[in-house]
Amino acid sequence: MILFGRSRLKRTVDAQLDAAREGLSGVLVLKGPPGIGKTTLLAYAVARATGMRITQISGKEAEQDLALAGLHRLLLPFLSDLDRLPAPQRDALRAAFGLVADIHPDRLLIGLATLTLLANSAASQPLLCVCDDAQWLDEESLTILAFVARRLHADRITLLFAVREPDAGVRLLDDLPQAVLPELARYDSHALLARTLSTRIEQDIAERIVTEAAGNPLALRELAGDLESPAGADPVPLSERLPLGRQLQARYLRQSQALPQPTRTLLLVIAADPTGDRALVWRAVTRLDGTAGTGELADLATPATAAGLLLLQPAPAFRHPLIRSAVYDGSTPADRRRAHAALAAVTDARTDADRRAWHLAAACEGRDETTAAELEQAAARAQARGGYSAACAFLARAADLTPRAAPRAERLLTACEAALAAGLPDRAEALLHQAASDAGTAHLARRLRLQGAIHIQNGRETPAATDLLAAARAYRPSDRRAARDTLLEAFQAVLGASWLGGDVTASTVAQAALDLPAAPGPPDPADLLLTAHATQVLQGPQAAAPLLRAAVGALAGADTGPSDVRLLLLGLIAAHELWDGEAFRAIAARTVETSRDLGALDMLRVSLHAVASVETWCGRFTEAESNFAAFRELVGAIDGSGRLAEGSDVILQGWRGNEEATRAAMAAMDVERSERASGGVRLHTTRTALAVLENGSSNYANALAVARQGYAEDPVYYGNPALVEMVEAGVRSGDRDAAQAALLRLSPRASAAGTPWALGLLTRSQALLADDAEAGGLYRQALGHLRAGDIRTELARTHLLYGEWLRRRRHRGEAREQLRSAFHLFSGMGAQAFADRTLHELRAIGDKTPRRTPATVSELTPREGHIAGLAARGATNQEIATQLFISSSTVEYHLRKVFQKLAITSRRQLPRVPEQPVVS
Repeated sequence: MILFGRSRLKRTVDAQLDAAREGLSGVLVLKGPPGIGKTTLLAYAVARATGMRITQISGKEAEQDLALAGLHRLLLPFLSDLDRLPAPQRDALRAAFGLVADIHPDRLLIGLATLTLLANSAASQPLLCVCDDAQWLDEESLTILAFVARRLHADRITLLFAVREPDAGVRLLDDLPQAVLPELARYDSHALLARTLSTRIEQDIAERIVTEAAGNPLALRELAGDLESPAGADPVPLSERLPLGRQLQARYLRQSQALPQPTRTLLLVIAADPTGDRALVWRAVTRLDGTAGTGELADLATPATAAGLLLLQPAPAFRHPLIRSAVYDGSTPADRRRAHAALAAVTDARTDADRRAWHLAAACEGRDETTAAELEQAAARAQARGGYSAACAFLARAADLTPRAAPRAERLLTACEAALAAGLPDRAEALLHQAASDAGTAHLARRLRLQGAIHIQNGRETPAATDLLAAARAYRPSDRRAARDTLLEAFQAVLGASWLGGDVTASTVAQAALDLPAAPGPPDPADLLLTAHATQVLQGPQAAAPLLRAAVGALAGADTGPSDVRLLLLGLIAAHELWDGEAFRAIAARTVETSRDLGALDMLRVSLHAVASVETWCGRFTEAESNFAAFRELVGAIDGSGRLAEGSDVILQGWRGNEEATRAAMAAMDVERSERASGGVRLHTTRTALAVLENGSSNYANALAVARQGYAEDPVYYGNPALVEMVEAGVRSGDRDAAQAALLRLSPRASAAGTPWALGLLTRSQALLADDAEAGGLYRQALGHLRAGDIRTELARTHLLYGEWLRRRRHRGEAREQLRSAFHLFSGMGAQAFADRTLHELRAIGDKTPRRTPATVSELTPREGHIAGLAARGATNQEIATQLFISSSTVEYHLRKVFQKLAITSRRQLPRVPEQPVVS
């Protein structure tokens, strides 16, 4: 195959194919305008894929609103291997393709199943997956294929996409390796023109064609074809300066309109049908005029194939997508409706009900409640398969066809909910505005709640709280449960906002919650959480503590499902406000298991971060890094760019003494706040991490400045850790007034919480400010509390502070004992800054404790460390792959590297490898 001007891209494709044959994977997204040669380059890849299994599809405009239609076509050759998948993945794919009922799969669980299915096939033979015209794939299929592309590593798979550019969509592929096809150089354009023509032409004509084609290979071929057109054919005027796609489409339209009427009817049916099913197309054509039920499809198609417009093998299809657009868009609306009506009539209502409903909708000229109802049923089926964007499209079209305003508004609002579930807040907002004009004053609460949810998805927490509060008030007279749930969502918005201005404040939300009459029956965890958080805002931590304790206890014993993410988040916040590490761990760890079983990835995301946080507080930095790595893997799988995971492990980095990472997270948080006044829990966590870093590095004045910010704002959530840092920083920097002010606020809160962690921090803070007669006893009390609470970071820190106090009072022997305990704890967990500070104190009393730094032992990357840790605990390759959203072959690849770096030969030796932090 000769490709002019594409040498570099051919080498790139060849390298990707070679890598797959050698055991690795590769992904490439080819971009360019129509006719630039993307499809030809994909054909080159297929021709060069010797020894590889090949599966290929093309996106189709008519399929864009049919959930998972593209993925189904891609995976058809592999569906016989479904039984080899782990049960949750197998069931997810079966449900996605309508093979089983009563299972509602998460979209990314379908993605993991797709990855496993393809990787299993590639284990026996390298695999090439080709997706042309990816901009026309349905949203669900494109999301899943983008997920798979991001997870490929050592799977022997090459995945190639072609995307028309400029195009309004396909942002899902933006983070993948890209190659933009450039225009052909004039030299290559002349060479292609010469090869296309069967006779020589004058140089000036060749120059005009090359200039007009502007480096586009398809345009060169089409303009060259005009020179050899039969007599009487209309040539494309070379002076016509339309955009290239429109110019070629106009040419194809003229060609198609010159064909006999029966052939034109056939072309229109093929353009309206996305299946490529020869029998279906022929049945539809026979229902339309011009065929009288006689003849064969091949005979009817002959004029179109002779004109180079149509291909019949392997299935009826246009030679180029622009031809399909020309035929479909160039037909009259009435003819298009007739074609879709014929296709609906011959489509099986049992096996392909969704496509039939879509054809019926396209055949409608005005309002039609019967067809709208069928579309609504199709939306329900799509949603059950995880196809939320398809459900949104079905419902939006159903609303267009609905005669009466009230049910039309209802369908638009349901479409809005589906758009939010699909992660399409802009689409949801457009549907909501459309619904408002039909709904009038009806559905007010629901509309306000949806508007609040849209704001949350767009990161606009302050207006979200305003709308959610208004929605709760609107629900209150008729639906107290909905009002309660909406107020919980408003508290979720409060968590992400640095402040709530205007008429709505956190206090306003809380007052509405306390004013809400109790729902019938005993209070459930949601009721308890709402009351507890409202009391926290209005009356303070001391009044809220018993209520928070009751809510946390109820949540720890309750079953959670995918819809309970806000309960999980608010429950974890409640446990943190109580300094209840045991409850925090119990809620998070159990939810990790539940969310994995359910495939509820949003809930898993929150709970993984929570587990990582509590492991950090407990001084198990290796486990913390493992869970933060899993959190980043998951966010990367969901978001693609991983942007939402940036700085997520800042509390770990602060305790480790990683100055660069901690300061970078604080700088990024400052930028984000300046852009959208955000903050909330993330801001105060980042400030705490920076204060920990500064105190650990003995930069007490800096630590005090950071802690003062938290003290001044005294946020509803995550403000208490700043008080602890402020006491130490104030005392050490000589500002005892600041330390005393922080202790005055900390004391009633920690006493009300009453947990070992809280009481340990309180008595230690009191010791820092106490006179010599009382300080020693307070330090010893603090050590006792913190040992009971298993918070090793703060236990080690208390040993350090007690040792520093003893040294300054010349109790060298006792000081040495405390400082050695602190040093071994800090160095063992990897808290480098605190370990260095402790070592300095030991040196001051002449202690020769050797310097230990586990960071020099390991060369594992975060992913290698995570995989090694899971394998050491007995997880199989498939179990590890499922947890990390990668393939078993990628797990095996990383384990081989771990064995090499650690000089071991089997996973049985992994538990004997010294525990150590991983190095990025």
